[in-house]
Amino acid sequence: MRRANTQLQSDRRSEIVAAAARCFARSGFHQTSMQEICAEAGMSPGNLYRYFPSKEAIISVIAERDRAQAAADFAAVDDAPDFFAGFAALGRQYLVERSDEDIALCLEIMAEARRNPEVRRIHQAIQSDVHAGLVGILRRAAERGELRRDLDFDKIVTVLLALGDGFEARRAIDPSFDPESVIEVVLDLVRYTLTDCKLVRTSAEEKSHEG
Repeated sequence: MRRANTQLQSDRRSEIVAAAARCFARSGFHQTSMQEICAEAGMSPGNLYRYFPSKEAIISVIAERDRAQAAADFAAVDDAPDFFAGFAALGRQYLVERSDEDIALCLEIMAEARRNPEVRRIHQAIQSDVHAGLVGILRRAAERGELRRDLDFDKIVTVLLALGDGFEARRAIDPSFDPESVIEVVLDLVRYTLTDCKLVRTSAEEKSHEG
C-alpha cells in the first residue's frame, strides 16, 4: 500500500511539472500564476502546494529532469560506434527534433534567469553540467583518436552552446526558419573544426606578420 501511495505521489508530481511546463511555454514564467498551473493540472491550490511551494521549485525539478536526460544522451554518444554519427544524432535531437513547447520553455527559463536569482542559480548549474558533459565526450573522443588533440575543447563547447541558443531563439521567433534545412551545414562545420581546422591568415595579417 505504501509503494502504491509513493507511486501515486510521484505520478502526481510529474503531472504538475508537465502542466507547469505547458503554462510556462504558453504564457511565460513571469506571467504564469500558481492558480493557472492548478487549473492546468486539475487540482486545488492547497493540493498543489503540498507538492511544490513555488514556481522556482517546479523549475528545479524540470532542470533535474533535463540534467538526467543530458547525461543519458552524452553516454549514448560515448557508446556510439562512430563519434560523428553519435554526435550528429545528438545535434539533431536538440536542434531539430525538440518540440516547439520544449524550445519555448527553455527560452522562458533563460529569460527569467536574468531577473530571478533562484532561477539563475538553477539555470547556471545545469548549464555548467551540460558544458562539462560535452567537454568530456569531446576529450574522450580525442583520446580514442577520433578528434584532434590540440583543440581547446572548453572554448569549442562554449561556441556550440551559444550556437544552440541561437537555434532555439530563431525557432521561437521566426516561423519560416527550418532547422532541418541547415543542420547538415552546422554538422559539417563541427566536423571540420574538430578534425581539419587550420589557421588561416588574411592578407593584412600576413603583411603585418612579415613586417
